[in-house]
Amino acid sequence: MDFDFSAEQRMLKESVERLIAERYDFDQRKQYMREPAGFSRAMWAQYAELGLLGLPFAEKYGGSGGGGIEAMIVMEAFGRGLTLEPYLATVVLGGGLVALAGSEAQRAAILPRIADGSLLLAFAHGEPQARYDLADVATTARRDADGWIIEGSKSFVAHGDSADKLIVSARIDGQRRDARGIALFIVDAAAEGVQRRGYPTQDGLRAAEIRLSNVKLRSSDALGEPGKALPSIQQVSDRALAAIAAEAVGAMTAAHEITVEYLKTRKQFGVAIGTFQALQHRAVDILVNLEQARSMALYATMMLDEADPAERAKAISAATVQIRRSGKFIGQQAVQLHGGIGMTLEYKIGHYFKRFTAMESTLGDTDHHLAALARAGGLIAANAS
Repeated sequence: MDFDFSAEQRMLKESVERLIAERYDFDQRKQYMREPAGFSRAMWAQYAELGLLGLPFAEKYGGSGGGGIEAMIVMEAFGRGLTLEPYLATVVLGGGLVALAGSEAQRAAILPRIADGSLLLAFAHGEPQARYDLADVATTARRDADGWIIEGSKSFVAHGDSADKLIVSARIDGQRRDARGIALFIVDAAAEGVQRRGYPTQDGLRAAEIRLSNVKLRSSDALGEPGKALPSIQQVSDRALAAIAAEAVGAMTAAHEITVEYLKTRKQFGVAIGTFQALQHRAVDILVNLEQARSMALYATMMLDEADPAERAKAISAATVQIRRSGKFIGQQAVQLHGGIGMTLEYKIGHYFKRFTAMESTLGDTDHHLAALARAGGLIAANAS
């Protein structure tokens, strides 16, 4: 199997890595974090200019028709820079749902505006009681004469405080954890009855608690066929987990490079601490975990086109388990090898560890995905020859 990038993919990789290297050093990141939205609108415009915001969408919607490999390239570069912009929330989750489940009219109205950077989306799905069960939806939508009325609450909505529109899941039928009966709706974030409370997360990003009280929608605001949204939610969640895996690999790569450079320059007893064999062994352990994570991130990306949802989900869970374990190990080792300075907010290595920690609870923690993999019989069947 050929794992080499095409000429176009290499050009994409070079351009996005150059942008992050030039415009996203540690001091610039801190400046972006202080902006009103918690990220850089100027960088968002740069992403649009490079075509990154329309990357996964068809050309007729202002995109370039990129696939999982292109998304992996972009997210890995974003991981190296610890970017703050809502790429995952707007392009992968929100835009992904519109592209997958939306009508032609919805795609034509929304996707070009994502691609040109003029529209921010957020996927409002998680709820306090749901834990990581994608089918656990207590928010309700009921029919009225003109459309729908939504009632409920959504928790930890990534970049929900800055989004222009929300993709909201709600139950129109069945019990709280039923697979059937879930619908998706496009909700204007400024609509009457929508209340948002934004806050910073531990890794420097933004999230929001959202309350929907008697929010009135038109029938045309339903995204896809009402009641049958769960497969689309699962598929887009798998894409998001693969994107997060690629981002984690980028962050791990940077953490490894920073740590090795520190070992070469930090002196103790008159010599660089990198000459101590015990620390060399720990640096090698970091590299081994990084390469394991890189392999599984690539595997997750390749499995996104798997036609069988169960096989795709199994592969994504397996990759997620390895990514989370590697991230935890690399973060801990990198901070410990830096000593006291690794614990300070003024030095960047601790911020990578914070990002790894935040990833741990995004769309299911390690235990959740390990349990899902066990229920599915493991990645490799026990009776496989």
